[in-house]
Amino acid sequence: MSSLALPVPFLVSFEFFPPKTAEMEETLWRSITRLAPLNPRFVSVTYGAGGSTRERTHHTVRRLMTETSLVPAAHLTCVGATRAEVDAVADDYWAVGVRHIVALRGDVPNGDGTYTPHPEGYAFASDLVEGLKRRHDFEITVAAYPETHPEALSPQADLDNLKRKIDAGATRAITQMFFDNWTYLRYLDRVRKAGITIPIVPGIMPVTNFTQTRKFAQATGAAIPASVARVFDGLDGDPETRKLIAATVAAEQCQQLAQAGVTEFHFYTLNRADLAYALCHILGLRPHPRTPAEGLRGEVTPR
Repeated sequence: MSSLALPVPFLVSFEFFPPKTAEMEETLWRSITRLAPLNPRFVSVTYGAGGSTRERTHHTVRRLMTETSLVPAAHLTCVGATRAEVDAVADDYWAVGVRHIVALRGDVPNGDGTYTPHPEGYAFASDLVEGLKRRHDFEITVAAYPETHPEALSPQADLDNLKRKIDAGATRAITQMFFDNWTYLRYLDRVRKAGITIPIVPGIMPVTNFTQTRKFAQATGAAIPASVARVFDGLDGDPETRKLIAATVAAEQCQQLAQAGVTEFHFYTLNRADLAYALCHILGLRPHPRTPAEGLRGEVTPR
């Protein structure tokens, strides 16, 4: 495993999803407690297809606001809602102190058919960004697709859509998961040549379950290199070995990106802290002991 030239001022953020059961909520908050001392730039909370997790998302965001000193970034989508309904959600977030939104078009519920904008809603993510900025001065993060959005007519059309989101007010983009670093670096080169200067933060998905990850990848158009698939072959019934392999693969990916100049990472945690914490440790992030006044938040310095 290659080594990094530390210290480097890495920034990290984590993504969680709202829990469905009391047991899942306990798992989520154990993970939040574990990761909070790493002082992430923000933590995002997903919003199910068609707003299917809206109340659970709101509950998780509110709990982050009231019980921790973490900065929550609430996901918000266009699918299946009128502008008035989306605006009401945004107003509610602003009222409780949320200042950061991850603005997405959103997935079609249950993967049924092609996307059709709500006749009274925001049609696309760029429209949503514009609407949010018109109502409140949110910080807005959007999605970027190194391997092109599956519904985009072409890579250039996808890049043009990213430009529209930025012109509407977005100040950061997080990428869809990817497993080939050259894919991200080539994409970043195209983005910069197009005059886009906002941070394009790599979204890293540690492979805790290869079968599940492959399904995610197929749905989003993310390619899994044969070299990655090969190391997980035959481990479906061996979770302990799979976990060790997952840590090795993700650590090498992060180290290679860091050596290429990447200084900010967004980790898709799947509500589990162990791999994300280990990757942050490898990048040199260290928690400081917390005081009661800091709540769940600590400070981090490079190693």
